[in-house]
Amino acid sequence: MNTETLSQEVSRRAGWSIFMGILTAAVGAAMILYPVATATASTVFLGAALIVAAAAQLVFAFSSDTAGQFFLKLLLGILYGIAGLSLIALPGLGVVTLTAMVGAMLIAQAVVETVLGFSAPAGTGRGWLFFSGFASLVLGVLIIAQWPVSSIWAIGTMVGAGVLCNGITRIVMSSWVRSEAREFQRSSAHA
Repeated sequence: MNTETLSQEVSRRAGWSIFMGILTAAVGAAMILYPVATATASTVFLGAALIVAAAAQLVFAFSSDTAGQFFLKLLLGILYGIAGLSLIALPGLGVVTLTAMVGAMLIAQAVVETVLGFSAPAGTGRGWLFFSGFASLVLGVLIIAQWPVSSIWAIGTMVGAGVLCNGITRIVMSSWVRSEAREFQRSSAHA
């Protein structure tokens, strides 16, 4: 495959990636517009993932070397299974519980990032650690202060924002790759 054909193929694939980025961004925007549905779907998905993890723990329990390991893995499998079934059976309660956990996690993340910011040498991006820590603290406090009402918007909006940002990032990166491939084609044609 010559370089011109390769750059055309890269440009074509980047076009598909831009299309997928637009689709992903649109899904993210829809998730933000419908945060309750997004939170409920996310909770049910997490419940299903916990059930799969429970099954894996139960299988791994039978390959344990000692009785203590067997019972520990068995207990973990049972706990994962109960948590997963609870999230699937009662997604509304699961959303409320997960929202409180997310708020607490964001506050803990803010503390860790702030400590890391103080321990990082100057000029190594420590300002970004402080900024991220501050943003996490504000969001965590906002979620906890409005809990359980924040359950209506918090998880769905954050998951949607993550998907939207992923789509935008894909569009920007793919556009850059496509632009570079086209520039390479032009420079190769003039050489």
